[in-house]
Amino acid sequence: MQPMKFGFGQPVLRKEDDALIRGAGRYVGDVTPEGTLHAVVLRSPHAHARFRIADVAAARALPGVRLILTGEDLAGIAPMPCVAGIPNVKIEAPPYHVLARGEAFHVGDAVAFVVAETPEQAKDAAEAIAVEWEALPHTVDAVAALKSGAPRIRASHPGNLAFETTLGDGPKTEAAFAAAAHVVSLTLVNQRLVTNYLDTRGVVGEYDTASGRITLTLGSQGSHAIRDILCKRVLKIPTERMRVITPDVGGGFGTKLFPYREYALVALATERLQRPVKWIADRNEHFLADSHGRDNVTTARLALDAKGRFLALEVDTVADMGAYLSAYAPYIPYIGAGMLPGVYDIPTCFVRLRAAFTNTVPVDAYRGAGRPEASYVIERLVDVAARDLGIAPDALRKRNFIKPKAMPYKTATGKLYDSGEFAGHMERAQEIVDWKGFGRRLAQSRKAGKLRGIGLATYIEACGANGPETAVLRLEQDGTVTVLVGSQSTGQGHHTAYAQIIAEHLGLPPERVNVLQGDTDTIRSGLGTGGSSSIPCGGSSVSGAATKLADNLKALAADVLEAGIGDLEIAGGEVRVAGTDRTVSIAELARSPKATPELRTTEDAQTPAGATFPNGTHLCELEIDPDTGEVEIRAYVVVDDFGVTLNPLMLAGQVHGGTVQGIGQALMEDTVYDRESGQLLTATLMDYALPRAGDTPDFVFETRNVKCLNNLLGVKGAGEAGAIGSCPAIMNAIVDALWRAYRVRHVDMPATPERLWAAIAEGRRLHTL
Repeated sequence: MQPMKFGFGQPVLRKEDDALIRGAGRYVGDVTPEGTLHAVVLRSPHAHARFRIADVAAARALPGVRLILTGEDLAGIAPMPCVAGIPNVKIEAPPYHVLARGEAFHVGDAVAFVVAETPEQAKDAAEAIAVEWEALPHTVDAVAALKSGAPRIRASHPGNLAFETTLGDGPKTEAAFAAAAHVVSLTLVNQRLVTNYLDTRGVVGEYDTASGRITLTLGSQGSHAIRDILCKRVLKIPTERMRVITPDVGGGFGTKLFPYREYALVALATERLQRPVKWIADRNEHFLADSHGRDNVTTARLALDAKGRFLALEVDTVADMGAYLSAYAPYIPYIGAGMLPGVYDIPTCFVRLRAAFTNTVPVDAYRGAGRPEASYVIERLVDVAARDLGIAPDALRKRNFIKPKAMPYKTATGKLYDSGEFAGHMERAQEIVDWKGFGRRLAQSRKAGKLRGIGLATYIEACGANGPETAVLRLEQDGTVTVLVGSQSTGQGHHTAYAQIIAEHLGLPPERVNVLQGDTDTIRSGLGTGGSSSIPCGGSSVSGAATKLADNLKALAADVLEAGIGDLEIAGGEVRVAGTDRTVSIAELARSPKATPELRTTEDAQTPAGATFPNGTHLCELEIDPDTGEVEIRAYVVVDDFGVTLNPLMLAGQVHGGTVQGIGQALMEDTVYDRESGQLLTATLMDYALPRAGDTPDFVFETRNVKCLNNLLGVKGAGEAGAIGSCPAIMNAIVDALWRAYRVRHVDMPATPERLWAAIAEGRRLHTL
């Protein structure tokens, strides 16, 4: 049979986009039921302080005010939970109260919740609440927080240590370093980031007096997880009493994966007032109340023999947890630590991981969730090793890559790679950019008074292992197919992707497939979307259910066409006798008396055999203006291994988007706290720089796929990969340019014009001594 027009590998346009482009999308901000009240949160202006709410009576008496909640009003409501732990490590999470009780631990900590007829009335009432503050010593730096004499953030955690763990073999690693011919080391900062999705968080609560049920409409990455955690762990009510609906979502990036305080507060308020209650964060609240990402400080050492072969890796990381342990916070640096060996054959490794409390917004998952941090460490370290040893960076990588014949390969941290041909995609990226011709382009840049550098990063990550995810397919009597699945699109294009999988089995065009997500009443269960699992896991389940539905259709068609099931094939929305023109449409079969609801409904729940390990090469070439520190990316190439490509257009979009986020981190994004006051200085988009179209190069993107062996479809997760390979490639190119001109060995992200100008000035000064 010919490839399906809308099936696997086809560049099908996203079916979601027509409504979004026309302004017909429906986000949580668009949901305002009749009679809706509006809520605001009163937040701490201090980094660390004791407080007493002296008076709320005046605020309650203001026009339009319907409810004010403080911590004292929430007896019986449990703290927000930390639901992800670390194997063999006991982690004591301090109470993360839905509203702070007597002590605030970061600027933006939630102190009171106000509900009124209008947003303006709610804001006026919040400002009228009398709060007495007693400022306490604070720290906003994780490394400083762990030092002796640092201000103690919590009495329950001496030394501000949230937890400590290790990975790998310490004695073996120490012995390898002792025997090494060369040892290189590097200390680097992976700075704190703010997600900045398009639509800020929000929630609308409604209460049904007849049933006693609460409905929350909110932007999330999975309605079921939000409902289950809120009901079971916070509100202590049966899950049957809550319905969670997720409409269109303008980006999640891990930060919308878990519940927040405001969701519990809105649920309580709508039940008490028996009216709809709506809370929408403004952009400043997004900076102050949504979990942040990254924020690691790492010292890494690499041991090599006389021939430049890697012998051992040693890493010491301090990860900032912020003021509380957010839902998945401890697990993020831990999963990153497991990926530190990267694509290299490193016999032994030892990682020490310490997590610190600080008086800052909690840190949790952000696109890549630990794996970008790991890739940045190993890829910068390998470049430093190449420079220190006088070996070309591509040659040193190729010398130490895990070879294809070694697959499956178990790393020194216990990860089992199933597939990968790392030298292949690196060589292809070099070919595209004309790596050998760089010297000519360098001479042209020097003539123009510019610095020029070229850098690459060969990354690998682990993802796509969530499961089981259940998919239910229902053939409607008009011949369309409805897909019910618990994954959640936040802009990735799930409706198109799942329709393509259906097309592969039934030959139906995308407009004949309807995907339902995000409603806990409609969809029985769901893991949500995280860790690039929607296609490896959810897509595999859709494929399994579609296979069953195709078998049922052939059984029905065999009776109609008077043919054996083995003689039938499905294409173009029809079942036909192979090699003949005898056909019956799927729509006709759906309406036949024998097409019972049981035959028209199938389901499957796939759990991948293991993680997928997408990998690839990012290659960046850039110029730096030495007089201003401005960076211009002149070429950017990505060659990735994603196993099997479902939709090349959507895949390119995912890679482009992730890479632009990496450009943002490498060149401009930075979350800055004032050490003296503890204030967040970059709390608006006036102060926090994001990449714009002019900062984005013309990407060249290709795939060089090696099929994954761990899931039904052979795919490897692709949603986070762009953010994983980009930062080290860009920074390696920047340091390459600085080293060639002034022997500057390292600069930290973000490589802002000011930071690069200062590095160049220092390099010039040292160069003239």
